[in-house]
Amino acid sequence: MANEHLPIAVIGAGPVGLAAAAQLVARGLEPIVFEKGDDVGASLSQWAHVRVFSPWRYNIDRAAEALLTKAGWEAPGVTDLPTGAQMVDAYLKPLAALPEIAPHLRLSATVTSITRKGLDKVSNLGRKLAPFVIAWTDRNGMDHRTEARAVIDASGTWTQPNPMGVDGLMVPGELANAGHIAYGIPDVLGTARHTYAGKTTLVVGSGHSAINAALALLALEETAPGTKVMWALRRNRLERLLGGGINDQLPERGALGLAAKRAIDESRLQILAPFAATNIAAAEEGVTVTGTLGGSPLSITVDRIVVATGFRPDLGMLSELRVAIDPATEAPPALSSLIDPNFHSCGDVPPHGVVELTQPETDFYIVGSKSYGRAPTFLMATGYEQVRSIAAELAGDHVAARQVQLVLPETGVCNSDVSVGSSCCAAPASVAASSCCGGPAVDASAACCVADEIAKAAGEAGCGCGTASAPAPQVELA
Repeated sequence: MANEHLPIAVIGAGPVGLAAAAQLVARGLEPIVFEKGDDVGASLSQWAHVRVFSPWRYNIDRAAEALLTKAGWEAPGVTDLPTGAQMVDAYLKPLAALPEIAPHLRLSATVTSITRKGLDKVSNLGRKLAPFVIAWTDRNGMDHRTEARAVIDASGTWTQPNPMGVDGLMVPGELANAGHIAYGIPDVLGTARHTYAGKTTLVVGSGHSAINAALALLALEETAPGTKVMWALRRNRLERLLGGGINDQLPERGALGLAAKRAIDESRLQILAPFAATNIAAAEEGVTVTGTLGGSPLSITVDRIVVATGFRPDLGMLSELRVAIDPATEAPPALSSLIDPNFHSCGDVPPHGVVELTQPETDFYIVGSKSYGRAPTFLMATGYEQVRSIAAELAGDHVAARQVQLVLPETGVCNSDVSVGSSCCAAPASVAASSCCGGPAVDASAACCVADEIAKAAGEAGCGCGTASAPAPQVELA
């Protein structure tokens, strides 16, 4: 690789960004990590009160754990369920303080753009050999430029919440009445209690964040008289939303759906589905939301609105790079077909890594929740495996980079016909080396052996053990 004296830039110091740094360090490579927040895990700190439904064993990267263990770190119980705050305090901050990581961190560093040195997006000559240039501003607003040999974008999606409209746009009046609206999962039982106690709140969304918000408001109702909650689903998919219950391989996730179902059955939680808001207007107290319920006109007045409709990636800083993005999911095209929420709703995502995340811009990768674009099914373990694979690739270990294995817990309500127990050769997922082009097996990969993967990654036909599928639709960022 050219520019080997330069560091590898990692954008974001959340769990996946710091895992990328740890994986690079483990490979003898130098990272430089840019974090927009004043401390690591800044986005997690915004939902510090929320307990995740995946236990610690899914939330700790192996390379990071090795560095921490060497320093005498005591790991949390692998089956315990951490809150956002616990993940930051018990894991990310100790990791960031290690001498292998701390010197490479740049906090309060907002990346504004990434380009190639001396080249705009259109220029071809010498592009692959030109270093990346990271344009960023510090806490004082001063501009900086840092060169890097490769870039791993782990900046996440938390700062880009989806709006309330069913068409992907803000509902008329949504911006004007922003003072009555919260996005994500507000801490209604803690720091935001005074804002919601004794008030009527409309929760909008059809995912686990919406369930969390609705159940927290129901808990508040028990101690704060006058508190009311309504839950609006933009699509009528309640059965799928409530999850697999006891069939969910993450029990806390299943319990969340069961708790919501009980609240609905007991008439403690009013459901509006399918609901489409068409206008939000200021009322004497609160706001009036106008829309349709099942196609019929509906107008309700509430004090607060919680919009929990998911997130989308911010692609603005990538405008000078040659990046391929699926036009629907806004994920890398080769990954998009594996995670499209129209077909996938649980832990049925096949193993994936550097092959699926490779971009037209050589040595640039999007990872973590941002790699999932608008798909809502990302789990932390996915991001850890992504950066392990990419770090191996950047270190020149192409075989290890393509030996990607990932087992995700299912929800019990999968709606995908994709079988993760088969390979491209219609053979069992673990194919014997002797039957796979003479190379080691790859579990459920896009090609059935490492030799085939390497050939295809180089643009060659491969060893013929499988039939290549048609490429997913692509669009280059403007």
